[in-house]
Amino acid sequence: MTMTPTRHTSLEQLVAGIRGAIAHEPDVERRSARVADVLAPLLADPSFLTEAQRQPDPSHYRQHVLHVEPDGSFSVVALVWLPGQETPIHDHVSWCVVGVHEGQEFETRYRLEQRDDAAVLVADGHSVNPVGSTAALTPPGDIHKVANPGPGMAISLHVYGADIGRLGSSIRRRYDLPLGEA
Repeated sequence: MTMTPTRHTSLEQLVAGIRGAIAHEPDVERRSARVADVLAPLLADPSFLTEAQRQPDPSHYRQHVLHVEPDGSFSVVALVWLPGQETPIHDHVSWCVVGVHEGQEFETRYRLEQRDDAAVLVADGHSVNPVGSTAALTPPGDIHKVANPGPGMAISLHVYGADIGRLGSSIRRRYDLPLGEA
């Protein structure tokens, strides 16, 4: 994890918008939709991230923590992906809104099933997420894997309803289970 303390006017506007979007909104789906509305206009802004916040890691996708709300209620993170990098199959500690800032991401969603006294993961959908797209994930049932299959770098912006600075990651659990047929 990389904590990048540089402040940027657009980031400050995003943080203020997120504060307003989540204030007094107990419904996670409505909260996520409001956060997505705040995040979406910044996804096409090429100056949103500094050069340091765009730096990849040659061995795995890289996380840059851009902001952690002082009360821990949300965090803003940039994930930078080189071609071929991917997450493990995982779920999350909290609600999350993701927006693609550069390149594209390929997501595979899974559901957990019991078969013959054993748990298996079954692919439950795929999506290709281009620049400007947003998606919301809400536990439980948010098991997925994300990859950059493209020829260039991909960058996504994530808003998590948790203190990622303290936790280090949004991943609650990694799934190392057999894959079953649908």
